[in-house]
Amino acid sequence: MKRWVLALICAIFGLALLFCGLLVPMHLQAVDVGVIQRAGKDTSTVVVHGMNWVNGENWGAAQMLMDASTGVVGRNRLAIAVTNLAQLHPELISWGGGDPRFRALFKPDSKKLSTGTYPFAGYVLRLENRGRLLDFLRASTRSDVKELLRCRELKETAIFDPSLSSSGQAFDAALTLCGLLMEGGRLNPRLNETVYLLAIKANRNEGSRELEALLLDLTSLAQRMNWGQLTVFVSQISTSDTLHILADQAIKARADLDLAQIFAAVCLTGKPAAVANYLANFSQTGLDDMGLTLRFGAGAVNELLQRNQRLHVSSWRMRMGTIPPFGLFLRFAADLCWLAPALGFALKWLFILASGFLFALTLHFCKLSPTDMERPLQVRGLHLIREFLFALGFLLMVLILSEPFLAQKSQKVENAFRLRVPTVGAVVSAGKIGAASTIMNQLNVLTLLVFFVLQGLIYTVCLVKLAEIRRQNVPPRLKLKLLDNEDHLFDAGLYLGFVGTIISLILVSLGIIEFSLMAAYSSTSFGIIFVSIFKIFHLRGTRRKLLLEVEAEIAISEHQSAQVVLPS
Repeated sequence: MKRWVLALICAIFGLALLFCGLLVPMHLQAVDVGVIQRAGKDTSTVVVHGMNWVNGENWGAAQMLMDASTGVVGRNRLAIAVTNLAQLHPELISWGGGDPRFRALFKPDSKKLSTGTYPFAGYVLRLENRGRLLDFLRASTRSDVKELLRCRELKETAIFDPSLSSSGQAFDAALTLCGLLMEGGRLNPRLNETVYLLAIKANRNEGSRELEALLLDLTSLAQRMNWGQLTVFVSQISTSDTLHILADQAIKARADLDLAQIFAAVCLTGKPAAVANYLANFSQTGLDDMGLTLRFGAGAVNELLQRNQRLHVSSWRMRMGTIPPFGLFLRFAADLCWLAPALGFALKWLFILASGFLFALTLHFCKLSPTDMERPLQVRGLHLIREFLFALGFLLMVLILSEPFLAQKSQKVENAFRLRVPTVGAVVSAGKIGAASTIMNQLNVLTLLVFFVLQGLIYTVCLVKLAEIRRQNVPPRLKLKLLDNEDHLFDAGLYLGFVGTIISLILVSLGIIEFSLMAAYSSTSFGIIFVSIFKIFHLRGTRRKLLLEVEAEIAISEHQSAQVVLPS
């Protein structure tokens, strides 16, 4: 009766520890929304940044941040401020504002005032506007602007048609756009220096492809933003690679909301390179995750970019957070996972490991007490090792089943960047067509690791069983028979290897999981390796020793029998 009570107690505490472990918001391939919320607490929000741009009369930037502030406290206040600014200065609607010294250059189009803002690229492409802007740039005293304008005389180009050709208005507009950004000091100093050096290189007839690709990226952004938005956005970008990725994302944005989220993430964090890297690594879900994170403030976005992982939203964990006892534990766990991720992992895995150990103890106490005949086979303490091994296997299985996105393939792709510039008939392609695939992707590595760990656990269980038989208080001949009785256990690695390979091949053939055949056959390979090592280096030596002991016992027995026969 006592054993059943102990089994019940172990089962209850095991379930409680397992529940606590699953509540800890720490994951291998994802960052939990609870941790993101904690990181964003008391940090500046999209609304605060939007109000700053309203005060600076940059209607375009404020309007973009208002679009990205869905779900943020105070959004209505920002919307009212943006509307009031447009009513006080209706000319800002057409070009966005943000540059008082350029106000006279950007004459509002009366046709556009009623329909709202429009991209700046369309404004520059109009001949009368471009002529006025070029006259302004020719009067510039900046050497970098003058060097850039000299590129209008290029006769050989790689992407655009030459500026002086009949179809060179796109290149002319791109040079004008970049010149205005440089003249107004709106380019990041590092990016400005890059443009200057590339312009020198092009004017020396050393190749203009890099310069044209950079201008193409700027034009791409200008196709989706007005002047006020463009100046705020590009002023924070310091490298051409970052500019290329963000321009690509801006062109591929499904709606204005997507573009607003990219704009807000860059403005809120001031880390355009980190934003570009995150969107490149998670091309399918990164924008949605970043948009949700924007609701919680600058600290939340910075934490997401620093972790560089997908965002995981657990509905059941959020429901548990509304219950006071669990909510208190969740807040503590979220703080720990935010401030000390390593301790968060340790706490979660310790809870699950301890629960697995208690479940193993439950099975141990559920077994009937050994009979008098079996008592010599009992070795004190070894069952604790078996239970610990069970706990390790339990931890592995729980992680495989509960970890989000663990078996999903990488989203990082390098797509060709294509832009359709007005008045240019062809689609321009720049960059790599696609990323080369590799056999050792994340899913294959995970499969290899799981099979290896499982085979390692079975190998350790066999070692423990072998040590137990050696320590049992029975004659050597009986130990040999007990070893023969465990043949199926000692071959369990082979059985698991065959089963793992068969199941993997079935899943691949059904299209449920996609990984290489190498990962599928690794299950059998690891089984053969571990079983061979065990039988050759461990089991063989023990059998040999027991055989010698048996022969010694037989010899001693025959000698004693002969001594008994001689006197008679």
